[in-house]
Amino acid sequence: MVAVSGVIRAARQFRRLEWKDAAKKALSTKIKPPATAPVSASEVPGKEGTIYPKKFAGLVAGRSKAKLGDFFGLSNFGVNRTTLKPGSSSALLHNHQTPDEFVYILEGEATLSQLLVDEDTSTSRVVEKTVMKEGDCVGFPFGSPVAHCISNESSQDVSFLEIGDRSPNDSVAYPTADLKAFLDDDGAWKFLHKDDSPYES
Repeated sequence: MVAVSGVIRAARQFRRLEWKDAAKKALSTKIKPPATAPVSASEVPGKEGTIYPKKFAGLVAGRSKAKLGDFFGLSNFGVNRTTLKPGSSSALLHNHQTPDEFVYILEGEATLSQLLVDEDTSTSRVVEKTVMKEGDCVGFPFGSPVAHCISNESSQDVSFLEIGDRSPNDSVAYPTADLKAFLDDDGAWKFLHKDDSPYES
């Protein structure tokens, strides 16, 4: 059998040719060209692994991300279809400084953990743990002092959409770990200890 990823690549190439032909016709007839052909989100391959330092990799073991936004070539914002196996988490508790984030539960039962950080005293406390089910959603405004993460404390897989803008110069705080991160000029994430010393690769 042909691998699913190969079929998808072939389909995308075929759609590009169809779109180019339609676009040429549209230019001569002033008709708006068609949009990109849709695909089933489940057909976009997911990828496991993390760019976290090795010390933290185990916390997100069992997490798979299908980058739907990248699949369609979106550049202003990203969309991931994330699946967590039982016991896995989407990330460490964190909060972004520039992009907004949005999560929509597709299937299964997820647990949202939130942590409020008092910047004046550098203390933190758990705000709450909330069970999210299919159809539930939540948003996280940029710069919020509330750190968050999604985990799977159930016995079945959970899948959800993660949506966020691709803001440049982003940085991420991790209030419960000796970790912080920032985007460099090339758009790559760099991880540091809280004393600004780098993690060994």
